[in-house]
Amino acid sequence: MPSVALKNDVFLRALNRDPVPYTPVWLMRQAGRYLPEYNATRSRAGSFMGLATSPDYACEVTLQPLQRYDLDAAILFSDILTVPDAMGLGLSFAQGEGPRFAHPIRHEDDVNKLAVPDLNKLKYVFDAVSTIRQNLNGSVPLIGFAGSPFTLACYMVEGKGSDDYQLIKTMLYSRPDLLHRILQINAETTAVYLNAQINAGAQAVMIFDSWGGVLADGLFQQFSLADRGKVIDLLVREREGRKVPVIVFTKGGGQWLSQITDSGCDAVGLDWTVNLAAARRLVGDRVALQGNLDPIQEAVEFVKSQGYSAGIAAHSIQSVLACEKAGIKPDYYFKTMHHDNYWSAHPREFREEFTLSRGISNDHNHYHDNIWDVYPEQTVEVLGKIKVPVVGFKVLAAGALLPKDGFRYAFENGADFICVGMFDFQIVEDVNIATEILTGSLNRSRSWYS
Repeated sequence: MPSVALKNDVFLRALNRDPVPYTPVWLMRQAGRYLPEYNATRSRAGSFMGLATSPDYACEVTLQPLQRYDLDAAILFSDILTVPDAMGLGLSFAQGEGPRFAHPIRHEDDVNKLAVPDLNKLKYVFDAVSTIRQNLNGSVPLIGFAGSPFTLACYMVEGKGSDDYQLIKTMLYSRPDLLHRILQINAETTAVYLNAQINAGAQAVMIFDSWGGVLADGLFQQFSLADRGKVIDLLVREREGRKVPVIVFTKGGGQWLSQITDSGCDAVGLDWTVNLAAARRLVGDRVALQGNLDPIQEAVEFVKSQGYSAGIAAHSIQSVLACEKAGIKPDYYFKTMHHDNYWSAHPREFREEFTLSRGISNDHNHYHDNIWDVYPEQTVEVLGKIKVPVVGFKVLAAGALLPKDGFRYAFENGADFICVGMFDFQIVEDVNIATEILTGSLNRSRSWYS
């Protein structure tokens, strides 16, 4: 395709560690999924794969964020799992469930059948790259991308996303030879796939190692870093008279930052768990650094910038502590507040707080959905030190407590306001109860905030 001079090359210059007038900003395609125009386009496409496999639709949604915001780069709309799909694993996206493979890799025979796919099966991706470049018309550079060999292997073996990666780790320990074979094929495929994107017009490429951080030290180097390095070594590094920078990102990979830096890339993406100043001291000027945005911090600041008050809601008091430790400054907290002195409260010795990594236990002894302020005394202790308003919610423990009991507990233990669900016929009675408590004698030590 004929080369058009870039009007804005700040992003590429930053990746090359050249002086730039400001920090360039771009949005991953996931950001576009919240735009109403994206949802309208997806509706016309009929499905996620209908969207991703159509060069015209892929171009349309790639450009949508740039039409709203003054960004410094665009990133191809696609998915890392198009590569295993081309290998014959049968990718589908069930509504609300994420990606799934019809034919996951579980046995030696499955591994033996794997091969670098015919790139014609991915022609729609390269056509999308060319279409996007043409429509960008030199306004900003275009980023191509792929998944790392290990992250692809996780999906290929598990058959879908996973919380514990049991199947891939079982293969890693019991048959490392099979996993190395998968990684070898994935590395070769990823290299030719990214080079085809570069030849179609991508001006920088990014390798997403979304699940490398689940590996232990030592295993990360052997099963993730090494094969990703092979990909980088095989990439086209100059096209259209300009260097093609390579960005790598390992979620949860902060402990290996120095080794990742030495893998041959031009830039390293950081997640919000990495201290940016410490990262810069560690890597020096060897690579550019990208990312490090804390989504909660950014959300709070954005809401404030629009002239609204910004609060953070949480069931777990650990969320409040984490925000305080990180220096996030919400205008208020919205926290579950109730005691656990009611008959259906889950026994204290069996309580476990819900976490995304562990999920909800199927063991009834370890998770009940009948207590929301799991450790009430911790909530009271932490909120006593908070210097912004606190809104208590679930103060009746979903109906387990009477209003007189729940309201008094919340106000006495630090709530400045309470949020209560009720029927219309309960409003007058509940307001009168709250008024009586607030105008009476309260055993409260925390100052009031409003």
